[in-house]
Amino acid sequence: VYPILMQIGPLTISSFGVMMVIAFLLANYLLRKDVISEGYDPIVSEEITFRAAIGGILGAKLYYLIETIPTGQAVENLNGLVEIIAGVFTLSGSRIADGIQNFGAGLVFLGGFIGGLLSVSWYVYRRKLNWLKVADWVAPFLVLGHGIGRIGCFLVGDDYGVPSNLPWACTFPNGLPPTNIPVHPTQIYEMAAYFIIFFFLRHRKRYQNFPGELMFEYLFLAGFTRFMIEFIRLNTKYLYGLSGAQYISIIMMMIGAYQLWKYRRNSYIDRLDTI
Repeated sequence: VYPILMQIGPLTISSFGVMMVIAFLLANYLLRKDVISEGYDPIVSEEITFRAAIGGILGAKLYYLIETIPTGQAVENLNGLVEIIAGVFTLSGSRIADGIQNFGAGLVFLGGFIGGLLSVSWYVYRRKLNWLKVADWVAPFLVLGHGIGRIGCFLVGDDYGVPSNLPWACTFPNGLPPTNIPVHPTQIYEMAAYFIIFFFLRHRKRYQNFPGELMFEYLFLAGFTRFMIEFIRLNTKYLYGLSGAQYISIIMMMIGAYQLWKYRRNSYIDRLDTI
């Protein structure tokens, strides 16, 4: 486990932070190529990435705040959240950075997904872009970024699973929280699954049948992956023994499955009408 990559004076460079930067830079690079190939101004990709980053971090932190209410840490983290919001509205990068620093290490992807979705959707509305087209652009890179982020989780020893006696079980003596008991490296399981989904979606792009298809496939596949992984992850369980992430995953799967069924059914009916 390598939670800290290097220390330069008062500046601490964490492995998770580096993975986040890599995820956003790589996603922006690939998104830029797609945007240009479809005849759009490349600045669109940078604006989407920027808003996804700000909205994603804010949403991830807010979800983390909600999750830490039972532990009593929520009050400590509230000041950091206020600082992040103030930084967003005043366009102050230093205030955003201070807020993140003072808000603890927690980032919850599903909260980040919701926050990024709302932020990018507002931009799409303001620019009068096609929401489904933009959703298809970003869907593969959402899952790619999530996979890269899980590498960061593994390096800092966060989001691991329940105890296991499997040969590849890991210990995280410096993890969050520390454990010397071998556990499922669920971060690696998720990373592998998300990379597979990424390549699948990139392949499916060539044979896309209708706008939004890639996003709806992402919602179903990513939701299913997270739902299954949660059974062997250490998380607070709620009604029916399911975690909060599993309930959100169920919603993702339902939206994805319903929209895929609806659009494919309509596409099939349209083909019949042309016969």
